[in-house]
Amino acid sequence: MQMTNIKRTEQLIAVINDIHLQFSQDYFETGKVEKHNLSKTVVPTEHILRYRLNLHESINDYLAGHNLDGITYYYRVKTSESIHDKISRYAKNNDQYPVNNWMNDIFGARMILCTSDIEQIIELLDEWQNTYGLKNWYLRDKPEYRGLHVYFKNKSNFCFPWELQLWDKNDVAHNIENHRLYKRGFVK
Repeated sequence: MQMTNIKRTEQLIAVINDIHLQFSQDYFETGKVEKHNLSKTVVPTEHILRYRLNLHESINDYLAGHNLDGITYYYRVKTSESIHDKISRYAKNNDQYPVNNWMNDIFGARMILCTSDIEQIIELLDEWQNTYGLKNWYLRDKPEYRGLHVYFKNKSNFCFPWELQLWDKNDVAHNIENHRLYKRGFVK
């Protein structure tokens, strides 16, 4: 039986959620790393960068332990330059939001799907949020960018959330251009 894109997406969500939980336990529960409550706004930059580096060095080992055959996805670990850029942008806000609300994509994955798959997934996400204990999800639908964002947190304010973006194949070129203009301003 051939797996549908809906099942592939659910499987990727399950795997990312599992890896997020395992990595978070391996990283934060060793006693070697100071834990910070990310629901507070002030978290040392060094804490974020150390987490990023450890994740960058180990993510492929975690991914290799899971069956993702037949699932096309892309992923990245945010660069330290991008983290510094994001910290400086959010530090300028008058309203200081908790770190886990804006530093929510140190790990990011993306799937490209057709419109009907995205529509079906939107109908399933509340159920998947309960099943997998996801932090939240939302559809960003603006003229310059359109994407479905799913966040993984495993119900802990000490673990950085991760993100899965689901893009409609009709929005790819426009979304990439938007990222180039607004998310990569630190690249000169």
